[in-house]
Amino acid sequence: MDDSRRGFTLIELLIVMAILGVLAVVVLVAINPIQQLARTRDTGRKSGVTQLGHALDAYYTARNGEYVAEGTTWITALSTSGELSTIPSLIQYGISGISGCSNAGANPHNSWCYDLDTTGGTNGPAVVYAELESNVERSKCGSGVRAWFVYSSADGRGGLMCDAVPTPGTQNWNTTQ
Repeated sequence: MDDSRRGFTLIELLIVMAILGVLAVVVLVAINPIQQLARTRDTGRKSGVTQLGHALDAYYTARNGEYVAEGTTWITALSTSGELSTIPSLIQYGISGISGCSNAGANPHNSWCYDLDTTGGTNGPAVVYAELESNVERSKCGSGVRAWFVYSSADGRGGLMCDAVPTPGTQNWNTTQ
């Protein structure tokens, strides 16, 4: 019998298919598509918060030291004033238990948050922030602690803040990212 015409046996073919199936499961578990989507949404939130923060700074400069008022129309006010040409897309949360902000300064979709320090009759500083949902970002804060991406007008930059809802003028956020 000529061995050059011999093909794979059914057993060999089944073993190869089983090995490929196990490798596919390992890759899917390592990649974790739900967390990859959460990281993508967090990147969009960081970009949006930074864009809104810069527009807020421009509004402040153009209005001789006055920030936009708190309330559900603060993003609209930035847009109609010309400081914000495109409103960042709203990014819905995909992981249960994370809902963004619900304070009075949040827009109606609870995706972007805004708070203005008006204590003592002053107008500012202000913060724009959004809650982050990926395990990568939340692990930077520790177990059971909420992670926020915050743009502070006092610092003129954004960074990660852990735990409580961000407060204007605070500087206890981790910017190691």
